[in-house]
Amino acid sequence: MTVNVGMIDRLLRAIVGAGLIYWALTGGPIWAWVGVVPLLTAAIGFCPAYTLLGIKTCPVKQP
Repeated sequence: MTVNVGMIDRLLRAIVGAGLIYWALTGGPIWAWVGVVPLLTAAIGFCPAYTLLGIKTCPVKQP
């Protein structure tokens, strides 16, 4: 699994994911738990949707 998510993208995903999870924990709607997805993709640096769409925001070339 190669890294395809750049640092700025990872930071934004982590912020949005944490915000959604916080919202879910403080009485927000049940769908706010979807914040787990961007938080996990930020943590591992890989987004399966990017692979399907041919997108890569990471500037480092992988072997």
